[in-house]
Amino acid sequence: MSSEVRVPTLGESVTEATVATWFKKPGDIVAVDEMLCELETDKVTVEVPSPVAGTLEDIVAPEGETVGVDALLATVSEGDAGSDAAPKGKEATKDDDAESQAPRGKADQGKDDAPKGGDNVDVMVPTLGESVTEATVSTWFKKVGDTVAQDEMLCELETDKVSVEVPSPAAGTLTEILADEGSTVEASAKLAVISGGDGASASAPASEEAPAPAAQKSDSTGKDVEDAPSAKKAMAEAGLSRDQVTGSGRDGRVMKEDVAKALEMGKSAPASAPSAAPRAPVSADDASREERVKMTRLRQTIARRLKDSQNTAAMLTTYNEVDMTEVMELRNEYKDLFLKKHGVKLGFMSFFTKACCHALKEVPEVNAEIDGTDVVYKNFVHMGIAAGTPTGLVVPVIRDADAMSFADIEKAIAEKGARARDGKLSMAEMQGGTFTISNGGVYGSLMSSPILNPPQSGILGMHKIQDRPMAIGGEVVIRPMMYLALSYDHRIVDGKGAVTFLVRVKEALEDPRRLLMDL
Repeated sequence: MSSEVRVPTLGESVTEATVATWFKKPGDIVAVDEMLCELETDKVTVEVPSPVAGTLEDIVAPEGETVGVDALLATVSEGDAGSDAAPKGKEATKDDDAESQAPRGKADQGKDDAPKGGDNVDVMVPTLGESVTEATVSTWFKKVGDTVAQDEMLCELETDKVSVEVPSPAAGTLTEILADEGSTVEASAKLAVISGGDGASASAPASEEAPAPAAQKSDSTGKDVEDAPSAKKAMAEAGLSRDQVTGSGRDGRVMKEDVAKALEMGKSAPASAPSAAPRAPVSADDASREERVKMTRLRQTIARRLKDSQNTAAMLTTYNEVDMTEVMELRNEYKDLFLKKHGVKLGFMSFFTKACCHALKEVPEVNAEIDGTDVVYKNFVHMGIAAGTPTGLVVPVIRDADAMSFADIEKAIAEKGARARDGKLSMAEMQGGTFTISNGGVYGSLMSSPILNPPQSGILGMHKIQDRPMAIGGEVVIRPMMYLALSYDHRIVDGKGAVTFLVRVKEALEDPRRLLMDL
């Protein structure tokens, strides 16, 4: 009996894909959910698993062919894989069920089956987030041959925004590490192999068989390094050589989007080259006192996104100042009662968040974004609160901040700020923001021009509160003043709208009763 392998659903607007790579050939034994081939669309790369265990009979769509949704890719014959299917794919047929269950967890029955997968457990890259496709292995806490307990931390991965710890899926011995420190791995890639059983019995075969998988890995890398057909075509059209493009596909294969990234980087290279070229010769004495450290993925992402923001948006900044007297008096009057009732301190951020939410309702384009030739207006406010951490700047998002109370906002800011400092924020918590507030005043900044957080069209910069002489009612008085800065995308926000927004924030803070009256 044969089962058909068809093109899966690719997405709402995606109707076709290109067959990039076949991982199996006709006659190969495959397990259920074992990856057969990789498809490449305009946006994403899709892996196609085997629907059944058996033997790959026929490949209908070869590499390089364009296929539509639900098109036939191959056929797999069921049930004729024999007993070899169990050790190779870790999936057993009905006849093998008794055999596959018997040796599980028993060292005396492992023999040759254990290294082939009978007692082996793969350590895979965990789910990283919707838009995160790869990570860098930053640290291995264990080495080959070490005994590990279930859920014990094996390694730490670093993505563009967060660090992810990878626990051991089972107790046993770490027999193989497939991704060394510093290497880049894709989502769902295999990181290591754990052999089951106690550490004493498992450590010996681990040391003996570690070189074999390593050799196998190098062989497969050489075999699967074939680049995606669409990437080859794009490189040829752009006049790029293979060594000018960094591949993000399986085993370093170049995908279509990698070529696009290389072209984009090439456009910005002339601007960045002059800054690197004039580096003066360094004497031997000075060189011995220098330290060169590779940028973390987070810092690289911050640098790239900020530069992309400057290159893309028509960014402009408008300034104003706010008298913080009323907010400070209101805060001092109610901070003890607020803390007693809500269990969180009353800070300035909730006032600024509320003031911005009110101003965004009046000037909705500051809360919008550009998508191609469309303007997308958001009828909600997902407020990004920029937070400095030991590893760099992150922007956790408070969702539906416009519908939250002062207490709810303060609790959310405190909770996300603590998670940011501990490096525990998830990707989901930093996505979807519609507007951002950045408080440089906590570091003593008196005036600055914040950079937009794409694809947002506005960001408010708060600064240090400083006593200054002000002319009020014909008299000079000392008032606690703060400079405000609104950076905005002039492509969508006009000067009038930007100034109006900042004036409304100023008015709400200088008379906080306006927030209660929705004025």
